[in-house]
Amino acid sequence: MTIQVALRQGTKLLEDAGVTAPRLTAEVLLGFATGHDRSWLYAHSDEELREVWWIHYGRYLHQRMNGKPTQYITGIQEFYGREFRVTPDVLIPRSETENVVEASFEFIRPGDTVADIGCGSGAIAVTLALERQTRTFATDLSEAAVRVAAANAKRLEADVRFAVGDLTECLGAGRFDAVVTNPPYIPMLEAPTLAPEVRDHEPHLALFGGEDGLAAYRRLAADLPRILKPGGWLIMELAWNAAGLVRELFREHDGKRWTDVEIRRDFAGLPRIFVARAPA
Repeated sequence: MTIQVALRQGTKLLEDAGVTAPRLTAEVLLGFATGHDRSWLYAHSDEELREVWWIHYGRYLHQRMNGKPTQYITGIQEFYGREFRVTPDVLIPRSETENVVEASFEFIRPGDTVADIGCGSGAIAVTLALERQTRTFATDLSEAAVRVAAANAKRLEADVRFAVGDLTECLGAGRFDAVVTNPPYIPMLEAPTLAPEVRDHEPHLALFGGEDGLAAYRRLAADLPRILKPGGWLIMELAWNAAGLVRELFREHDGKRWTDVEIRRDFAGLPRIFVARAPA
């Protein structure tokens, strides 16, 4: 069997299984099985598939047809131009979160002390450290996630300090110029409506924000003024339909008002980025 035929057959299997982008997925999985990129596959389309390649490719196709995300099969997801290792212990970084990081560049200067709360794979923290030369701290309640994030930081040579902790609880008072975060925000009530590859494979700790999806937002609104310096910035990802509710949560803290509150839209035009300044 040639590489060309293997791609065609893999695409058909994935298509019949209802997998999104079956051709691209087949290319990624065969590239992973052979240890080559997609351009090599096309340059060698008439080459015979080695037996070991076929064994690995068949296993990866089977896993993907049974709902396992491609990123958990390959162990890789690109974020802001860098490859991050991902495992089922961490949420797969999304392009929407790149919008949040991009927005944060307006408010963060080199040398600022920044926190990524609920860091998962470390995509936000590592990107800020490398792109803005920040003094970056990152926390996650999952010890396994922190191990993944720390390994990504080491491999990508990013100076990030990690701690295992529940949201802001392990962070000191008045230390941070900014917080950039993608908290869990999917309501538990919506779990049955999620795609099986998300609901059944990605960590629920990173997905669900309580019954109404606002649990993490409530806790952040209450405690962020403690860890942020007066006038420090919050740049945070939102559920697409939560902008109004989150704005209300961040209206006031102990009689002091958050200022410069702004809801920004992502590249798809959805209200997904929350910006606010801590009470002075």
